[in-house]
Order: sequence, then structure tokens, then C-alpha cells
Amino acid sequence: MPLQRRLPKRGFKSLTAAANAEVRLSELELVAVSEIDVLVLKQAGLVGANVLNVKVIASGSISKAITLKGIKATKGAKAAIEAAGGKVEE
Repeated sequence: MPLQRRLPKRGFKSLTAAANAEVRLSELELVAVSEIDVLVLKQAGLVGANVLNVKVIASGSISKAITLKGIKATKGAKAAIEAAGGKVEE
């Protein structure tokens, strides 16, 4: 039998999946700091210790003005943060 038929089938496991995380707007509401970056989210326990990239998704609502530094955001999340008086710096 050919080699490709003798070997068992394996699934795909992304090596970068552990380095990416998503944070909801409602979770950002609970952080006491107004300037938020990846280190602040790690200290608050919202993302894991191995996370390098964070993206904010528009789930929930936010009422206080925050500034995101080095964190990406979806269009809806960016609009909600700017409507609350905050800004997104990438």
C-alpha cells in the first residue's frame, strides 16, 4: 500500500490559535482602567498569559469612555466605543 494510505488521518490544529483572543464590550465595562492594552487585560484575567493579539467584538454595551491601545476592534465595537466618548489607537 502507498504511504499516504498507510498513515492515519489527522485533523488540523492551528499553532496561532492560542495566541489570539476575543474580548466583549461588556467585559471591557468591568475593567477599572480607562486606557486598555493587552497587559491590562492579562492582569484583569480577561485573556490568557500566552495571548499576543486581542480583538474586541461588539457584544454587549459600553457606557464609559475608554482608550484601546494596540488592540484591534470590529466595526461595530469601534462605533460603540466612539459613541461612548472613547477612541481606538492601533
